[in-house]
Amino acid sequence: MKQAYTVTLKKIIEDCNLETVFVPRDADEILVRTMDINRPGMAFGGFFEFFDPDRLQIIGKSEESYLFSLSQEVREKRLRDFVSYAPVAVIIARNLEIPELSALCEEYEVPLLRSSQGTSELMAAIIAFLNVQLAPRITRHGVFVEVYGEGVLLTGDSGVGKSETAVELLKRGHRLIADDAVEIRRVSAKTLVGSAPENIRHFIELRGIGIVNVRRIFGMGAVKLTEKIDMVIEMEPWDSSKAYDRMGLENDYIEILGNSVPRVTIPVKPGRNLAIVIEIAAMNNRQKKMGYNAAQELLHKLGMGDAAPADAALQADWNKF
Repeated sequence: MKQAYTVTLKKIIEDCNLETVFVPRDADEILVRTMDINRPGMAFGGFFEFFDPDRLQIIGKSEESYLFSLSQEVREKRLRDFVSYAPVAVIIARNLEIPELSALCEEYEVPLLRSSQGTSELMAAIIAFLNVQLAPRITRHGVFVEVYGEGVLLTGDSGVGKSETAVELLKRGHRLIADDAVEIRRVSAKTLVGSAPENIRHFIELRGIGIVNVRRIFGMGAVKLTEKIDMVIEMEPWDSSKAYDRMGLENDYIEILGNSVPRVTIPVKPGRNLAIVIEIAAMNNRQKKMGYNAAQELLHKLGMGDAAPADAALQADWNKF
């Protein structure tokens, strides 16, 4: 069964800078369960067949103009019908004033909020916030760092060197988002966002030393709260019997929450500077996203054209150089 998440009305008020006109109880106790929002124009017209009271209701200039085109008696009836469905909260944009609505919200104990923002701008801000707060999520073991603006998720068995590599990246000016546990949220069909659970945020574990606070040691510039996951780097002990990719012609992907993310496997052995390898991997991933592939350019210069030969033949040709 799909797990349902909630966000408190208080967090929405704080994040979107909303004015509280009326809230019947502590806003921390009022929960929003859906990332969908609604403009109640159809409801003001008397049509409630698909009305969902769990959605935040946004009233803009169009709804306000329609209401005031009605007689006062009809307007009050339509507003009463609307509020009687007990929507989770009503938000008025553009600092508009609807006196009858304030009284009815108090009568039916429906939260009423207001914003100075335009309707479209307000809706965009609320949708973006709800998409993150209510997004499907999982927690993965790994280390999540930002390298040259790319969100890089380091995975691998415990003790393979993920945290030590992250510290070396921090010394080189990059930033830590999460160590050990990475909370991943699917905020859209194309975007995954990673963050650290609040209770372990900014901490990193180094075997032989213990727990250290990255923010305290490296400064505020070495940490970040969230980042988009652009690629996954799987670190594994070097296996001499395994054939590792030496060309990078084919892209490998891993599926997380239904989204495909580029994946690279990096073998670990003594003497390898993994921080530099990961920096190159991050920059190369960015180039691929921009349409450039170094392996394809090399093939073209070798006169092999755009079509890639079989792996064995390609490796044999490459070993001649």
